[in-house]
Amino acid sequence: MSENNINPFKRIQGDLKDVPPELRQKVMNDVAMAKLIMEMASLFTKDYAALIAGLMKTKKK
Repeated sequence: MSENNINPFKRIQGDLKDVPPELRQKVMNDVAMAKLIMEMASLFTKDYAALIAGLMKTKKK
């Protein structure tokens, strides 16, 4: 029963070790690529809702 009460995050809080520079660079490049892909996707898909709403509105004169 006492094992269930142990907080697993306290084990993670131990001493942090530096990662090798090549691994750090690879992770940073992967994060940058993922961010670029997300920004490109939002650039092309962001205003579809506004476009459809604009097409559905009828103009009153």
